[in-house]
Amino acid sequence: MSVVEWSYWKAVVRYGHVGKRKEISVARYLVMPEHSTMIDVMNVIDQMPGTKNRAMISLRRVDVLEYLEGIRDEKENFFLQRLFEGKQAQ
Repeated sequence: MSVVEWSYWKAVVRYGHVGKRKEISVARYLVMPEHSTMIDVMNVIDQMPGTKNRAMISLRRVDVLEYLEGIRDEKENFFLQRLFEGKQAQ
């Protein structure tokens, strides 16, 4: 049995659907397998619902503590609450 190691990422992502020609930038926190590259994370971001074309503004690897704090902040973000109303957040 192998143990999967994880990597943690913070991405600032541009979302649309906030009015004509408007957008909002939101920090998102992702967990990926340890061997994941920035390209792997960017591919996940491109599949997120509501994101703009070329959605990613910034991306960096973070430690587990910053990831956990970021996830808590995501749950309190009004825009993300509305975006994922009735859906499982990505």
